[in-house]
Amino acid sequence: MSEQTGGQRAVPYYCPFCASEDLWPAGQTHGQWECRTCARAFALRFVGLVGVS
Repeated sequence: MSEQTGGQRAVPYYCPFCASEDLWPAGQTHGQWECRTCARAFALRFVGLVGVS
C-alpha cells in the first residue's frame, strides 16, 4: 500500500465497530488504527482496483 499512496496512511473517518471519530494510528504497520472510545484495534489495507465493464 505504501508504494501506491506515497507512504501516507489510509485515514478512516469512523470506527467500523462503534462509529466514533476518536481514532489514532496504532502499531508500526501502515493501516493499523485504534479506537479510544470502544478500545478496539483494526487494520485497513488496499485490496485492489475493481474493473468496470
